[in-house]
Formats: sequence, C-alpha cells, structure tokens
Amino acid sequence: MRVITLPHKDAKDELQHQQSLSWIEESGEAVLALGRNYPAGFRVPLHSHTKTQLWCAREGVVLVGTARGSWMLPPGHGLVIPAGLEHSTEMVSDVRMQSLYVETTVVAADDPRVVEVTPLAGNLMEELVQSDAHPIAERRKRLIMELLLDEVGRLPERPLGLPFPADARLARLCHHFLKRPAANASIDDWAVELGMSRRSFTRFFRAETGLSFVTWRQQACLFASLPRLAEGQSVTTVALDAGYENIAAFTTMFRRMLGSSPSNYLKARVG
Repeated sequence: MRVITLPHKDAKDELQHQQSLSWIEESGEAVLALGRNYPAGFRVPLHSHTKTQLWCAREGVVLVGTARGSWMLPPGHGLVIPAGLEHSTEMVSDVRMQSLYVETTVVAADDPRVVEVTPLAGNLMEELVQSDAHPIAERRKRLIMELLLDEVGRLPERPLGLPFPADARLARLCHHFLKRPAANASIDDWAVELGMSRRSFTRFFRAETGLSFVTWRQQACLFASLPRLAEGQSVTTVALDAGYENIAAFTTMFRRMLGSSPSNYLKARVG
C-alpha cells in the first residue's frame, strides 16, 4: 500500500479546487494526503468523494455542512467524512488544512464525527503532507502511513457536531439561535413559537435532531462561541453574549465538553 501526496499550496479559486478533486478521484492509491491554505471566507460548494476523508484544521476555524447538520472544526481537530456524503466547507478564518483520503476498504465510516487530532497524528500527517518538498524514503513513508492509520482509529471524538432539523420552522429557530445564542433559552418559549405543548415540543425536537433541547442548546452555544474565541475576543465578552451569567459557568461548560478552559483551548491547538 502506498500513500501519495499533493504539494501544499494556497487555494485561491474554484478551478484549483476542482483540480484537487480530480486528482483525488483519479488516483488509484489507497491513501492520499493533501495540504492547503485557505483565506477567510473561502467557500467550497457541495461535493463528495469515493474515499473516506479526514479533514483536519491545523490552524483556523472551518464549518463543514451537510443537508442534516453542521460540524465546526477549530484548530487541532478533524472531521471524518464518510465516502459519498455530500458536504460543503466555509472558512471562518484563514485556515491551514491537511486531509487524508482513504479507500473504504481501509477506513470506513457510517456517519461524520469530529475528532481531536492528537500530537502524534498531527506530526505524522505533517510529515506526509510535507514529503513533496522534503522527500522521504518509501519504507519510512509506508511506516508513517501505517502508524497514522492506526492512530486515526484512536482519535477521541468531540461534541462539535450540531445536527439540524429537517422541519423548516424548527430549522429557522435553530439558525436564529446560532446567530444569537442564549444559554438560558427556554423550552417553553420555543414550544409556544411552534404552537406546541412542552411535552410535544420535547419529543418533536429529539425526533428532528436526535438530541434533547438542553443538550442541543449547550452544543450550539459552544459552536457559536469558538469562532469568536479564535478571533481573539475576550472570554468575558463571549460568555456574556452567549447568555451565561458569569465566566465561571461558561468555563465549566467549556471544560466539561472540551476538556480545557477556553483561555487555553485554542492556543494549545494552533500549529
């Protein structure tokens, strides 16, 4: 089994992206490694791959969207994208990405999931992506690839996926919430907005998203806060704007979900 790398470049237009897609699909190799730099605001339209993809944000924040959900990738995280799943991407900030494309016979996935890229996985991927500029022996490359694939299967999953409902009315409320997150948003208020009883709304929300309203609300607050923290906004401002009464409550939620305080989280994962 061999791994092929495409030179690391800045992605500036749609043509270059299409060239990368063609390279990915036409290659007969079981494992491909790719590196790209994207400017803030760059959008990649809906597309899919015949291979399983691990899309990693080494620097910057990116949104990956599908028909049923959105996934946020802060620095040091990746999204496992099943083969055949249509997805689009939007760069929230300048982004340095690295991706692996792996035949489904080697790595298969049924659903997208956000994973934390461990230092070992990050270093191995970095060496593969940079091997076009700094060639390494085929035996060493094979060993790196085999260890990386083993490590990919061990990457810890993180709760950064945000499923969206199919129902248009509920989806409208969810999108509005992301623009103005409120940690104290009331189930009763949402139920009234949709003309439902509290019990009916609770069941409806779980059926549409797979999550309880409280869990979704918490993840959405985190989802909306990460880009602002990545931009360098203060934890105090972000916490209060998200509806938390104090920084301690926001920090407790952040640490419980991501294992680190917000002041240290992104800084520790850049690079």
